[in-house]
Amino acid sequence: MALRPVQVNIKALDDSAVGGFWAEALGWDVSSEGPGVTNVEPGDGFVWPDPVAVCIDVVAVPEPKTATKNRVHLDLATTSAAHRAELVTRLKALGATPADVGQGDVPWTVLADPEGNEFCVLEPRESYRDTGPIARVVVDCADPRAMARFWGEATDWTLHEVTGDHAVLRSAQGVGPYLEFRRSSDAKTVPDRVHVDLLPYPGDDKAAEVARLKTLGATDLDLGQGDVPWTCLSDPEGHEFCVLGSH
Repeated sequence: MALRPVQVNIKALDDSAVGGFWAEALGWDVSSEGPGVTNVEPGDGFVWPDPVAVCIDVVAVPEPKTATKNRVHLDLATTSAAHRAELVTRLKALGATPADVGQGDVPWTVLADPEGNEFCVLEPRESYRDTGPIARVVVDCADPRAMARFWGEATDWTLHEVTGDHAVLRSAQGVGPYLEFRRSSDAKTVPDRVHVDLLPYPGDDKAAEVARLKTLGATDLDLGQGDVPWTCLSDPEGHEFCVLGSH
């Protein structure tokens, strides 16, 4: 039994506008499964859930983002210095703004989407040449080793590297974006604006998977979601995530 990361969930005041930004940023398509939800997925006949693709769901909420830096963000891949410069220029034209998260002098560019969600445009790196436009989903945490244990057991993704400063997982097929847990001293002070959604495989029992996650250290999370087909949980460090129901 195991779960697969299938999408990054972003809360927004205007799901259509933020979803449109990310679709343009990634060169993907938009659709909607219902009011207040904008789905951002690869085009060309893409069928969700894909074995390795991590999509974006933008969900409307009434609360604006606070000034607190998100604990989860996306890093975008580039193939050359010219591509990075072109992408940064294009993203700013779409409504992205420079963001200062204390990064100092670094070779990547930190931006925020139109509602302030931080993300990075990386310099060209050989390891990200086959990830697609999203190089990695980055999660700030206090203990990367502990996060590697939990998320490695929770999902069927493979652990690529773990140190005291970061832990990196990727799909067992060795393609698609990476999931990285990076050491940070910033404690959680507000609900997560961005989180990861997991999905059981066909034939697996969601309730059994949720029970298994709780034995690994996950806890129930009440966000006022009511009677919904997904289950909201927190990992051992309080990162919010959802286990989706059957599609």
